[in-house]
Amino acid sequence: MATDSAYQIRPILPAEHDALGDLTVRSYLDGGFLLGGLDDPYTSRLRDVAHRAASAHVLVAAGADGALLGGVTLAFPGSPLAELGGPGEAEIRMLAVDPAAHGRGVGSALAAACVERARSEPGIKRVVLCSQETMGTAHRIYVRLGFERAPELDWSPVPGVDLLAFGLGF
Repeated sequence: MATDSAYQIRPILPAEHDALGDLTVRSYLDGGFLLGGLDDPYTSRLRDVAHRAASAHVLVAAGADGALLGGVTLAFPGSPLAELGGPGEAEIRMLAVDPAAHGRGVGSALAAACVERARSEPGIKRVVLCSQETMGTAHRIYVRLGFERAPELDWSPVPGVDLLAFGLGF
């Protein structure tokens, strides 16, 4: 997988599931993306990395010291984690960067690794994802990677949470 002098992008190890779950919740809380705080129903889904890893690819950015800096889930058709993706589409889910690692390119590297992995999968023609309206930093990453807004896929999983969709065909 992709490597940088400061971190490496690689598949998650089972021993890292709890650490990535904690990091993901911390990232979403810090960004204000869990409307109900720790009581938000989505918190348990963000924390359950073992479930994600059982039905999708989970990648992490690990620092030279092995500490996790971020993580992301890539779901392929047939995965229960693929909420937007249709036939021939992979879906990026739950991209999170430790707040202490913001500004180091970790989110961009994780998203790019997902695109690279999806391109290598036979039959995959597009990568899709959804993001809260307020996730402006993430939106900039996706646009820099070539994603375009896909408003036909926008949706609201619960009242008050509007998700914007993006897609990248190849």
